[in-house]
Amino acid sequence: MPELPEVEVCRLGIAPELTGQQIRGVVIRAPKLRHEIPSGLREWLPGCLIVDVRRRGKYLLIDCRREGLAGTLIIHLGMSGNLRFVPPDLPPEKHDHFDLVLPTQVLRFADPRRFGVILWQPGPPAAAAAHPLIAVLGVEPLADDFTADWLHAALSRRNAPVKPVLMDGHLVVGIGNIYASESLFRAGISPLRAASRISRLRCGVLVDAVRDTLSAAIAAGGSSIRDYVHSDGGAGCFQIQAGVYDRAGQPCLRCGGVVRQIRQAGRSTYYCPACQH
Repeated sequence: MPELPEVEVCRLGIAPELTGQQIRGVVIRAPKLRHEIPSGLREWLPGCLIVDVRRRGKYLLIDCRREGLAGTLIIHLGMSGNLRFVPPDLPPEKHDHFDLVLPTQVLRFADPRRFGVILWQPGPPAAAAAHPLIAVLGVEPLADDFTADWLHAALSRRNAPVKPVLMDGHLVVGIGNIYASESLFRAGISPLRAASRISRLRCGVLVDAVRDTLSAAIAAGGSSIRDYVHSDGGAGCFQIQAGVYDRAGQPCLRCGGVVRQIRQAGRSTYYCPACQH
């Protein structure tokens, strides 16, 4: 599933071409993905000016405005969704479910597994924070309020292993399986360690490791493991830079120990027991 880096790469790819454009029309080919696509989008969006393209967690927020109407188009890529610009006359393929028609091109949403989301939140941009899918999201790990003090206080209330806790989007958003493993490796913290047993000092190290890992992933275009591609059709390459992810049985790049693979909360975890404590 696309995580914070992949969604941010998508935002960076589409924002320059969307911002300032006027929406000419909407095409809805699948009435329902994970949730029903509001049919009113066909009426509300034409004539709207796109004033900004933002990200909150793994959601893209496209702020729209015209006389008498303002709102935010909320998009989640799901497990297999992607957004790409296509010519207006390009026929849709089987899994092309939604088009945002612009003056010279179309922003097309494809989603083979149909776990994506396209919804609408009326009101000014700030109102999107009140949408039920957005209101429950945790702290942004690249924002200023993701600090060592905050993380230490948050982890002190959790006795579960730290890796699944880091992946809890109600606590911190967008740290998926790859990035949790890599952040803990960079911080030298075992994924088996109870979250409540991580000191304030080590929380500071972990905050820096999370920021560095996510920033490196964004710079690498994200990770393309299965379905994820950029808005221009390219693939991310962070997975080939990984220190432990998908390297079970291979030497640790830091200490020469052997990378192990275990299961935590139904997901594969990779770590080096020799240098992660």
